[in-house]
Amino acid sequence: MIFDTHAHYNDPAFDPDREELLKSFPAAGVGRVVNIGCCVDSSFDCVKLSEKYDFIYAAVGVHPDDVAELGDKDIDTLRRLARENLYREGRGKVVAIGEIGYDLYHDDHVDEALQRKWFEAQLELANELELPAVIHSRSAAQRTYDTLKALRTGDRAGIMHCYGYSVEMARLFLNLGYYIGLGGVVTFKNGRVAKEVAAYVPADRLLIETDCPFISPVPYRGQRNDSRNLHLVVKALSELRGVSEEEIERTTWENACRLYGIEA
Repeated sequence: MIFDTHAHYNDPAFDPDREELLKSFPAAGVGRVVNIGCCVDSSFDCVKLSEKYDFIYAAVGVHPDDVAELGDKDIDTLRRLARENLYREGRGKVVAIGEIGYDLYHDDHVDEALQRKWFEAQLELANELELPAVIHSRSAAQRTYDTLKALRTGDRAGIMHCYGYSVEMARLFLNLGYYIGLGGVVTFKNGRVAKEVAAYVPADRLLIETDCPFISPVPYRGQRNDSRNLHLVVKALSELRGVSEEEIERTTWENACRLYGIEA
């Protein structure tokens, strides 16, 4: 069975057929999904979706692109939302804080100090609640590493979502205790670095994800993505790592359950 560790099924792209699509997953070999928050409102949506479907879990947090209007009261709201729905305490299905981090891709339009402030605040929340952190990092490898090294390390520190840096940086994040999430990019012709990382990551730190509705694998690149397409990522990883597809599915399932604290 496939465990999609990072999805956004509350996204408007799924409005036309969300229920029909999600109901098709078990028959398609998709066993579990973690739906990831990007802002306070979407975090509430993630919790609601996890309440409706047995196989969906939730992460709550604010993406770096959405921190401009964030305030201390919003962190308090996320804290309450997570505490009241903690999976490990049987209250609900919140299993992580995220997605959080840095996005400096559009450097001329970014307030890096503001992103750092709220990244650090949410890492502290992950520490307080003893939850893994789902890390978004774009054009900010060293800054992300420095922040995580200072504030969030350990065996279940979190996941480097949609990992897009070098093997050398992957080694540093792995040494901090992070898992590496890989998706559709490993199927791209121009995905050389992602393929190098995919071949390098230790088996017990490898995770698969869609980031849907984004980053569809070949041959669906540019189309709406969903968890059923992860069999193409599994196939690519199987070829890159020289193991069977069944082994990739089993290993990434066990890794995801361990990271998120869910029984395998």
